[in-house]
Amino acid sequence: MPDVSAELPTTAHPSVPDSLSAYTTLALGGRAQRVLIATNADELAQAPANSFILAGGSNVVVGDGAYPGTVVLVRSTGVAVREAEGDLVTVTVEAGESWDAVVAQAVEAGWSGIECLSGIPGSAGATPIQNVGAYGQEVAETISAVRALDRTTGQRLVMTPEECGFAYRTSVFKHSDRWVVLSVDFRLVRSPESTPVRYAELARALGVRIGDRVPLADARAAVLELRAGKGMVLDPDDLDTRSVGSFFTNPVLEAEAYAVLRERAADLGEPPSWPGPDGVVKVSAAWLIDKAGFTKGYGRGPVAISTKHTLALTHRGGGSTAELLDLAREIRDGVKDRFGVTLHPEPVLVNCEF
Repeated sequence: MPDVSAELPTTAHPSVPDSLSAYTTLALGGRAQRVLIATNADELAQAPANSFILAGGSNVVVGDGAYPGTVVLVRSTGVAVREAEGDLVTVTVEAGESWDAVVAQAVEAGWSGIECLSGIPGSAGATPIQNVGAYGQEVAETISAVRALDRTTGQRLVMTPEECGFAYRTSVFKHSDRWVVLSVDFRLVRSPESTPVRYAELARALGVRIGDRVPLADARAAVLELRAGKGMVLDPDDLDTRSVGSFFTNPVLEAEAYAVLRERAADLGEPPSWPGPDGVVKVSAAWLIDKAGFTKGYGRGPVAISTKHTLALTHRGGGSTAELLDLAREIRDGVKDRFGVTLHPEPVLVNCEF
């Protein structure tokens, strides 16, 4: 594999800061030994071995200490129709494309399937890693292929959804250095209307019933408004904007564990929950956090729970990753003590532990 690192801008370039806080939505993170930029899939595939691949930085928590290696910033762009047949259109999106820009383009073009994922910060290449989802949609429903580099063999592969191992907020790509996502194919439906609205909060905002369809632009506008109300869109004027979105995933409990939770929460009412396959139950992490005594705005100094959404941990400026993780551990331990449920972080942790 050819070494293109000499062709890529390095930390010596004045426009490429070596502090990783410049590349994360939390505005936290130590300095890297070297920072390179990949502007297309070929450069990304030829990135130095063992380098850390970083795109939008919206779902990553980077430690305060110096990162002892090379960081490659994903800045590849491009959205192209790969195939169109009947009501279906397959769109190839390069990994470095802004995800919300992709959603906006799909809505404008009349492509249905990702409109409820509006306003999510970060890059398109990160969406299969996390199996990004919100307001009743997740990308696993529309991804038809992921083009990735297997760093163990140096081969570029076209991976099927089954090979991607999609599950709730995870995939084979998450917590693994083996794969580098180069581009993603999304199979969307040519329609001026959204997919059936599944999420009760969104249905209420739109004034429709669960299962109804609405114009794509209406769905996008409603989701953006809901996310803004929770501080879940990037806004430099918003005190809550520096976050990774939801810091904890909603716990998925076996029937026995859910029964224990209901018993321990009997004085608080029924925990919000959603039944899943094989008897499992997904429970609201936000409810658990709030009822354990960690309300909106709770925190200390430069880090705190968002004033708008209990699941978001925010950095108000001048803080550290260590302080943020201390707050996260306090919340995790408090929920465990009160309800017997262990919360797990949703973002990827780099050069730090939880």
